[in-house]
Amino acid sequence: GLGNPHCKLETLRLSGCLVTEEGCASLVPALRSNPSHLRELDLSYNHPGDSGVRLLSAGLEDPHCRLENLKYVEGLCQCSYQTCWTYQAS
Repeated sequence: GLGNPHCKLETLRLSGCLVTEEGCASLVPALRSNPSHLRELDLSYNHPGDSGVRLLSAGLEDPHCRLENLKYVEGLCQCSYQTCWTYQAS
């Protein structure tokens, strides 16, 4: 999978795939894997819940995370946050 060092996947589009809090918990170790080649992740139109969003946010802080773009439109998800959020690494 994504955590495998031989995985060269750079873009993962999970828009509208019903990713939940549990799915986010599975994604975070892949984001932290060393080396992770994943550069772009689209989670729009999903239902990660507040806990899933917090898990992903913590994963993005990991120095091994190489993600450059995270698309997540919260207004279209079932979360208590009220804004659209696009993460772009500097």
